[in-house]
Amino acid sequence: MVKVLHFADLHIGVENYGRLDAATGLHTRLLDFLRSFDELVAYAFKEQVDLVLFAGDAYKNRDPNPTHQREFAKRIRQLAAADIPVFLLTGNHDIPNIAGRANTLDIFPTLEVPNVYVARKLATYRIQTRSGPLQIVALPWLVRSHLLSRDEYKNRTLAEIDELTLATIEKLLQVEIASLDPHIPTILAVHGSVQGAVYSSERSVMLGQEIILPRNLLTNPAFDYVALGHIHRHQELASNPPVVYSGSLDRIDFGEEKEEKGFVVAEVERGHACYQFVKLASTRPFVTIEVQADGADPMAQVREAIAQHELQEAIVRLIIHTTAEKNHFLDDNEIHKLLDQAFKIATIVRDVRRESRLRLGPNQNVEQMTPLEVLRVYLQARQVEKQRMERLLEYARRLMSDV
Repeated sequence: MVKVLHFADLHIGVENYGRLDAATGLHTRLLDFLRSFDELVAYAFKEQVDLVLFAGDAYKNRDPNPTHQREFAKRIRQLAAADIPVFLLTGNHDIPNIAGRANTLDIFPTLEVPNVYVARKLATYRIQTRSGPLQIVALPWLVRSHLLSRDEYKNRTLAEIDELTLATIEKLLQVEIASLDPHIPTILAVHGSVQGAVYSSERSVMLGQEIILPRNLLTNPAFDYVALGHIHRHQELASNPPVVYSGSLDRIDFGEEKEEKGFVVAEVERGHACYQFVKLASTRPFVTIEVQADGADPMAQVREAIAQHELQEAIVRLIIHTTAEKNHFLDDNEIHKLLDQAFKIATIVRDVRRESRLRLGPNQNVEQMTPLEVLRVYLQARQVEKQRMERLLEYARRLMSDV
């Protein structure tokens, strides 16, 4: 049985909601992500995992700065030097816009770093681990133009191109499956979107760029475990074999506020695999405080809402729902003092509800109007569709006649 540590979507370089750290000169959000990475490395050493599998997206963008590259490479080298093979799958954030250019992970094979394997195309890798051999079929982030010749997709619709692309992927996977040793544990490593997956806030699907993989493409019995990257929410899509997104290693924004972050440890043997999700203790919390501050003492309502949350080391946003009348009683200075314990105040939003007033014409007097006339003016002011307005007025007439 081979013990595999599976993680993905590190996104080094995300620097929202932070500041420069005076002691290191590095951005505090970079330090957050590196702290999570260090916790993963320490776990790999302590639990003596046989292989670390990274399922794509090492950096925030395709052109990471040298500091980000140094910090990523330092930790990969620590693992490889401890005789833990590291398998790196290229994700969409790792691939250059122009075919032929080096991706962000190519430095490892270029320097021939021992025990580090980089997969940038659909292929099978056979890796010797301390617990025996392992096969990994790599399905990195695929760009349609890299799979299809120009003649194949010329003048075709997006749906037709998608169909051609999926057919090509399936054909290439079958070639790899046919060459597998049936006696060796096999992992399919994929960076992409799979049908049925639940997205976090990171989803920014651009039409014409994202291919949705059908789940049955991945659940072939030739695979014992399927390691997924690209979607930041940890989840299992199938159990036989386990088809698992490890999720991102740390929180990117408030859309991931309630998600647990960490990595997956899978024990894989031929014909069977089991796994557990390991929650990281070091991830920085995101906290949203929402308060209805429209009572007799709106500041007291704000104080009470803030007091109910643990703010220490958290990135916080405060949303205050109030009225135009009560808004004047909210004290910005006091609100900031109440949030002093937070690591970072992301935003303070005042959602001020203003009462709308009907504007009557110069010759209209509400006292001289019938209830139905007042209702008609109100519905017109709300720009209610004419057919719906007449239906509502008819219901009003019936109610009034009953009364």
